[in-house]
Amino acid sequence: MILLIDNYDSFTWNLYHFLGDLGADTE
Repeated sequence: MILLIDNYDSFTWNLYHFLGDLGADTE
């Protein structure tokens, strides 16, 4: 359970930064 939560948090964290980088490039 802890591993699943940790992996999920890492995925959302990476996705957040990925979208953030795209937003910075478009601006």
